[in-house]
Amino acid sequence: MRMSAYIEFRRHRGWPTLKELQPYVWAPSGQRSLLQTKNDNLGLVAEGVDGTEQLEPNEGRIDVDLDTWGHPELGILLIYSKWGGRLKQMYSSKGDLSRLREWIYSTNGTALPVGLFIENATAWKAVKEFIGTNGDLPTSIDWVSNHDLPPGTFPDYRQVNSVHHGDELISN
Repeated sequence: MRMSAYIEFRRHRGWPTLKELQPYVWAPSGQRSLLQTKNDNLGLVAEGVDGTEQLEPNEGRIDVDLDTWGHPELGILLIYSKWGGRLKQMYSSKGDLSRLREWIYSTNGTALPVGLFIENATAWKAVKEFIGTNGDLPTSIDWVSNHDLPPGTFPDYRQVNSVHHGDELISN
């Protein structure tokens, strides 16, 4: 299995240490993580999980991603994806689902549903578990299958009927 991370727009080989990752996801009370103050996204990737490391992409290899986005007031959004062969699974961290029709934008313009953000300390548990299990879906937090989310939960930025200004909250 090949592991890598995308941190601050750079790809790193292997898993970062927990000490390297911690400032991005977790912060002491009253402070913000690096995902909430600097670059708002990081990704962890495992290619060739479940004994498929010898296979090529689109030839049966199974890959896993854990993508994270931070927001200064909302916390952290996690999206877990596992795909390859006939497998395609996507789960999002389960926050306040009554707020799925409210969005904020990432620094690269992706509309993110407010209802899927969770507290930093809770997100940190999931990130540690993901690393510790080499890419298994963390059981330390509640997830919602993306198939169970209403249509438009992750809209194309052109579908949101407002303009984003900084960290301003947008809703339809």
